[in-house]
Amino acid sequence: MRIKFQYIMALAAFFSCGDDNSKTTTLVLEEQKQETKTITARAIEDFKYNDYILSEDAQKEVAEWSRFQELSTQISFLKKADVTFFTEEKDTLKVFLDSLRISLPENINTNPINSRISVLETKLLKLNNDLTLDNYSVDNKLGSIKDLLIANSNLIFVINKKLEFDKNDVGRPEDE
Repeated sequence: MRIKFQYIMALAAFFSCGDDNSKTTTLVLEEQKQETKTITARAIEDFKYNDYILSEDAQKEVAEWSRFQELSTQISFLKKADVTFFTEEKDTLKVFLDSLRISLPENINTNPINSRISVLETKLLKLNNDLTLDNYSVDNKLGSIKDLLIANSNLIFVINKKLEFDKNDVGRPEDE
């Protein structure tokens, strides 16, 4: 009887060891899959969002706004998975963002546009944090990239709408 009990315990131990090994193998495979996933231009192209471009009037208005032009260039690099600018030192990015806000053309210096610049600043600094963390997942980094692209697109949308409204504002007739 004692031999049967030991035999059953040995079999139970043998089969339970196999379960842990398959779980460990699965976890190792998932970690390897996560590590091999990288930020690619294809992944960024697959984002679903409204990507607005500047209207002709807006292009004329921001033509002399050098910091906005630089931001647009860096956003185009980001869409090609070049994150170099966004991994700069945080102080460098803050100086850039401050100069972006200070050099805002007077004609489009409104509260809605300033608030979109604030959102863009927040998303850019969050992206900087996410990209500089080594243990942060690629999916979260891609999510931060998408958030920044959406914030940039919303800024462009508001600039377009502001200039469109100004162009179509015919004023009210005077009351008699």
